[in-house]
Amino acid sequence: MSLIVTYISTRGCVIIGDKRRIAYFGDRSAREKLEEELYSGRIKSDEELQRRASELGLNIKVTDDACKVRSIGDVVVGEISQKTPFETKRRRIYATTGAYQIIELTGSRITSMEKGDTAIIVFGNRIAKEITNDFLKKRWKTRTTLKEVSELLTELMEHVSSRTPSVGSKYDLFMKSPALDKKSAHRLLSETIVRDVKVLQKWRAKLRQEMLERSEEIRLASRILTEGEVGRVTGQDGRHIEVKLSEGVEAYDTRWKHVAGAGEKVLMRIPGEGNVDVGDRVVVKDENLCVDGKDLSLECDVIICRKES
Repeated sequence: MSLIVTYISTRGCVIIGDKRRIAYFGDRSAREKLEEELYSGRIKSDEELQRRASELGLNIKVTDDACKVRSIGDVVVGEISQKTPFETKRRRIYATTGAYQIIELTGSRITSMEKGDTAIIVFGNRIAKEITNDFLKKRWKTRTTLKEVSELLTELMEHVSSRTPSVGSKYDLFMKSPALDKKSAHRLLSETIVRDVKVLQKWRAKLRQEMLERSEEIRLASRILTEGEVGRVTGQDGRHIEVKLSEGVEAYDTRWKHVAGAGEKVLMRIPGEGNVDVGDRVVVKDENLCVDGKDLSLECDVIICRKES
């Protein structure tokens, strides 16, 4: 989930990147289906994304606090990354006046590199890149100043974020215009990359810890309840109901912090009109949270799991 656009010219460079991050919790096949719908452009708003995730039995957490672009001296840097339980893969662009270099890293090891001079480089998912390319084809004219380019890229980010929830409306933007010839520019980029990757290497211990934590999340996600009894209704206040969890059932928040165990209570919501009775069974049926025996779906802000045996 990213959109990073870098403009490189002989006058300087501009980079802009959104801050959105989406975390998925639930069945892998359901997650892949949601991502396919998201990146194909079928899902067009935050509300549609949340609703479709609920339909697929997924819990998602959407935040707009990721730092995808930054500056190092006279160089701007953009990065997209993909974390797995075993490794972190990164694609980075480093740019300055009249030059850019793109590297790919596995962990802190550079696995590929490409170089170029003036260009517009777009990092992003499929639908974000499609919307970006269409926008730039229609709106791009010969820009005389970096300020004009910055203003256009700001409009672009707002345009894309209004059409796909895979890109957030919050963004970071950096502009640099050092006086450099091509040779000096590429030398500066190479030196910056070496220093930056060394900094990354020093953080490998922290990254290994993050991978271990991610592995723990996957282990917990495998216990998400997809069928069976959740608990019993103990009370209702308007559209909110209180549910006492059944034996063998636990609840976690979206950061996988344990919030309730068997015999403890959690709050749920009735999204529309409806009433329940004390003692009604709350179940997951066909991966949907509902009241058993009544045509009444429920929502909650916790992840319901089977207790580990």
